[in-house]
Amino acid sequence: MKEGLVPGITADFSIIVEESMMPAFDGEVVHPVLSTVSMIYYMEKAGRYVILPYLEDDEEGAGFSIDIKHIGPAVVGQVVRFKAVCTEVNEKRVVCEVTAHTNLNIVGQGSFIQAFFKKTDMAKRIERIQEQIRIGS
Repeated sequence: MKEGLVPGITADFSIIVEESMMPAFDGEVVHPVLSTVSMIYYMEKAGRYVILPYLEDDEEGAGFSIDIKHIGPAVVGQVVRFKAVCTEVNEKRVVCEVTAHTNLNIVGQGSFIQAFFKKTDMAKRIERIQEQIRIGS
């Protein structure tokens, strides 16, 4: 991990809610709003943006834990701002408080924890699992 990742570092961006982001099950749209799944995706993306400048070339980060509340709606066409604020860092993890809001309301809030690891370690782990699948078939 490069120096400089400390509590207080932030990342944020905005999106416009599109129809493809609405909650749908078995092809049926439930509500014409930003789905919880889409909201969490963008919250995780904001957290990732916090760590990206600090990863070494041989390092990567991955989601470890997420605790989110979907508080209010964001309708199709509405702008939603996502923000992640680093609140804790150690050699293995970073914790970010994440929020989503429109100009009218809070859409969601919670925390997102990412784990750090060496890319080669993850590649070996994936390879072992793939081998177990091949042997099991």
